[in-house]
Amino acid sequence: MPSTMIEVRREYSTAEEVALIDAVHDAVVIGFQIPAQDKDVRLVVHAPHRFACSPRLAQPEYFTLITVDCFAGRSIDAKRTLYTQMIANLKPFNIPADHVTILIRDHPTHNWGLRGGHPASDLDLGFNINV
Repeated sequence: MPSTMIEVRREYSTAEEVALIDAVHDAVVIGFQIPAQDKDVRLVVHAPHRFACSPRLAQPEYFTLITVDCFAGRSIDAKRTLYTQMIANLKPFNIPADHVTILIRDHPTHNWGLRGGHPASDLDLGFNINV
């Protein structure tokens, strides 16, 4: 049950925001092999002066930071798949591949309180985190 945050420096229409959230979530589903209904994605739109990025970027308004907090256990291959899928899914938004940073933060399952305040380590999650 990854929790994902997308941070951007430009405004999108409501339809584009929904599509962007779906595109990022779809990449997580494919990369980490989670159930599609296991969706926890936030989009944060920053004023550009409040979200600094590298001056080397040709189109800094398209800088996109995606942070995925997840259970520890995903392999480097699963992470590679996630990264590749994320870039492919963002292409329709004209976000240059080199303007995307993806940060994965792995957490032990006992650090997640779920389903009424139970440690995730005590629950049947319904999917394998060792992919």
